[in-house]
This record gives sequence, C-alpha cells and structure tokens, in this order.
Amino acid sequence: MSPLRTPPAEHTATAAIGQLVTDWYRALDRHDPLPVLSALVTDDVVLHLPEGAVHGHSGLAQWYEAVTHRFFDEEHTLASLEVRLAAGPCAEVDLVVNWQTKVWQAPAARSTWLGFDAHQRWTVAHDGARWRIRTYTVTALAPMPGSPPL
Repeated sequence: MSPLRTPPAEHTATAAIGQLVTDWYRALDRHDPLPVLSALVTDDVVLHLPEGAVHGHSGLAQWYEAVTHRFFDEEHTLASLEVRLAAGPCAEVDLVVNWQTKVWQAPAARSTWLGFDAHQRWTVAHDGARWRIRTYTVTALAPMPGSPPL
C-alpha cells in the first residue's frame, strides 16, 4: 500500500497559506509600514479582536496605529496551524500563536512584559494572485504564567 499524498494543488495552496500566516506575524513583529499589512488582507477584511471588531482597510489602519504605539519588542511564535481548503478559492485556518510583548505606561520606571497564547480562526481567500486574510478572529487569549491581563 502506497503512502497517502496530498494532491499537488492542495499542497501548494496549504503552503501558500502557511506563508501568509508567517508574513503576517513577521510584519507585526517588525512593525512594518501599514501597506505591507494591507497587502495581506482583502478590502472587506474583518478582524474580531479582544478590543473589538475592525472593519476594512481604514479600520486596520486605526488598529495598527494604536498597537504599534502601545506594544514593542513583539514576538509571535506559531505553535500550531491547521488549514482546511473549502469550495472555491477560500480556506479556513485554525492556529495558535504565542505572543510576547512589552508595554510601558508613563510614568512607570520600567516596561511590563505580557505573554499570551492566542487561539485564532481565519478565513482566507485567493484573489487570483495570492491568498489574503478575509476574517481574523481571536477565539481565546490565554495569559502565560506571570503575565498580567491585556
């Protein structure tokens, strides 16, 4: 009996979606310019975050401005990734990412470390050229031992 193999098209799509996830978190860690993140999402993107929902590119811009001025020394480490291709050019992605960062609140003498395991579900769509994030939902945010809440 021969081993099961993923069909080439499915394998290619899954790899490309994995690269999208990697590109997203690298951009967040580096605090890349907004156009880098905007290129990774659809025009009608919706992010369901602990602080509320974000809609479209204008919402993404407002959210990104806020988080890049609040969090620093960010590090996102992907812990798990599951991709389920759906009919048409779309897929569901379940992932867990470990997020560690620092914040500083004036007039504190030191910054504060924060660490979480963020469970997320994304839907992604292929626009003919590349995969992009359509919805991004944080389904659970579990603080690491010793981390204060967000």
